[in-house]
Amino acid sequence: MLVFNNLSLRIAGRLLIDEASAQIPAGARVGLVGRNGTGKTTLFRAIMGETAIESGAIELPKRFSLGRMAQEAPGGPESLLDVVLAADTERTKLLAEAERETDPQRIAEIQTRLADIAAHSAPARAAAILAGLGFDAAAQQRPCSEFSGGWRMRVALAAALFAEPDVLLLDEPTNYLDLEGALWLEAHLARYPRTVIIISHDRDLLDRAVDWIMHLDRGKLTMYRGNYANFERQRRERQILDEKQARQRDLQRKHLQSFVDRFRAKASKAKQAQSRIKMLARLEPSAAQIADDVSPISMPDPERMLSPPIIALDGVAIGYEPGRPILSRLSLRIDDDDRIALLGANGNGKSTFAKLIADRLTPMQGRVTRAEKLAVGYFAQHQLDELNPRESAYDHFRHLLPEASVSAVRARVGAIGFPGARADTPAGELSGGEKARLLLGLATIAKPHLIILDEPTNHLDIDSRAALIEALNDYAGAVILISHDRHLLEACVDRLWIVRDGTVAPFEGDMEEYSRLIVGGRKTSESSASNAPQAPRESRGDTRRAAADKRAELAPLRKRIAGFEAEIARLSADIKRIDATLSDGELYANDPQKAAQLSKRRAETTDALQTAEEAWLDASAQYEAGMNETAVTLNS
Repeated sequence: MLVFNNLSLRIAGRLLIDEASAQIPAGARVGLVGRNGTGKTTLFRAIMGETAIESGAIELPKRFSLGRMAQEAPGGPESLLDVVLAADTERTKLLAEAERETDPQRIAEIQTRLADIAAHSAPARAAAILAGLGFDAAAQQRPCSEFSGGWRMRVALAAALFAEPDVLLLDEPTNYLDLEGALWLEAHLARYPRTVIIISHDRDLLDRAVDWIMHLDRGKLTMYRGNYANFERQRRERQILDEKQARQRDLQRKHLQSFVDRFRAKASKAKQAQSRIKMLARLEPSAAQIADDVSPISMPDPERMLSPPIIALDGVAIGYEPGRPILSRLSLRIDDDDRIALLGANGNGKSTFAKLIADRLTPMQGRVTRAEKLAVGYFAQHQLDELNPRESAYDHFRHLLPEASVSAVRARVGAIGFPGARADTPAGELSGGEKARLLLGLATIAKPHLIILDEPTNHLDIDSRAALIEALNDYAGAVILISHDRHLLEACVDRLWIVRDGTVAPFEGDMEEYSRLIVGGRKTSESSASNAPQAPRESRGDTRRAAADKRAELAPLRKRIAGFEAEIARLSADIKRIDATLSDGELYANDPQKAAQLSKRRAETTDALQTAEEAWLDASAQYEAGMNETAVTLNS
């Protein structure tokens, strides 16, 4: 059991953890959650003995081993397999000792211990972990130095998993993984035989791989039994109870204060008043534990929707070296309202395809047809390093909006989560999540018709990811997503394209099916992961075109729906303003004629609102029926 006993941690004068206590049962799989900057990584450092404890204690059973994913990627001449095997230090020492030992009794002891820790099957276990994280047999024999930093961090993760310490600490383990690696890790951790504590903002990992949630909030640690979904439910229930208790406490204070104010000066009530003053002093102000507000993420809609398709590919090949295409045989179309996820392991060409669609790479062959005046917004994680560290969010926006007024630029910056003085903070002082928000704002500043997001969530906490999902679902244009965050994909996309075998093709299953195939290690057919017979390529292309034509027919109806929604919002606001005026009791006495006119106007506005709502319902039903017909066409 791992115990935090009245633990306090302070970094650079800032108290992050304040007399917090919690107990983690042996063998528990725990998700450590909390807003960015609350002290989760600092707590990990304290567990490892890397950060001094201000007060309290962290208690571990004797002879418990601790392990953590290395913060620096291995990069030496050793092979990937050797790096992972070396993580089991006991095995490494015993094997070295066995090579030089001459005493028969000691040799027997060594061999017995090697058998106890399954040392001879270790290469197979290490290879299986590396394979799950995306390294084939040939790659496992190559030196670490031949791989990029992101791939070497996967090796560091593999080493931590292979070592199997009694307590394993993992800090954002999916950040360097693609969706396929994240799915494998999720299944592996769900079977992890010892205690593991995971800092993660990946909801699916926290829902499927852990059985406890430890919440770090306002310097305190609170344990919740179950996965993240259970934690959210329990926290909501606790917040409702806290709010209720806070209201009761406030009412009690108000009642006591009223008595004191009325009777403080009366001699006959002086004793009772003094008694209530003491009660007030003991009754602390209410402090309901309500979640902090999260700044919304804003993605402005295109000023004008374009006729589909907005992009069409016909026999396209793309790559970086002449004569050596990475992707070829690309014949696809993207419509104005498509929501597409690109699936496939890292290295297969997802980012290359995204650059083609963003018009950042010129095709080697074939034809790319783009709608006239098409605007594309592009976000990729590597762009974090392209921000000028000395310039603020306001400065970055000002460069792209040179003709806009100061107030207009500040309004745009505030809409992405940088209000007031925060807009003037240099980018070098922003957190990773704030930089990601800034990049998202810059990518969508031109009100694009298509947004391409390549791993947008790596630096966003769970609440900010929820804000991104809401923004994407509210956005009227097309979206292409590359992400290892399955929750994001399932919430935002309705089409899956798989990138593999040097091309891109529609995937006819759903995310659940894709997950099963990845975890099970099964290979899929070239055009689909389902077992259903596939239509010929020409027939399937005709089906897609027919479905796209149907969506085009529905575009005017969608515009009508948007018009009705705007009308409903306007009428509702009118009613709210009228009600505010009518709530003034003096209006009826001072100007009864105006009151009568406003009452009549309210009734007329209410009738108009009801008419608009009915029209909106009818149009929405027609649109939904049309979209269902499109879905039937696609699945036929």
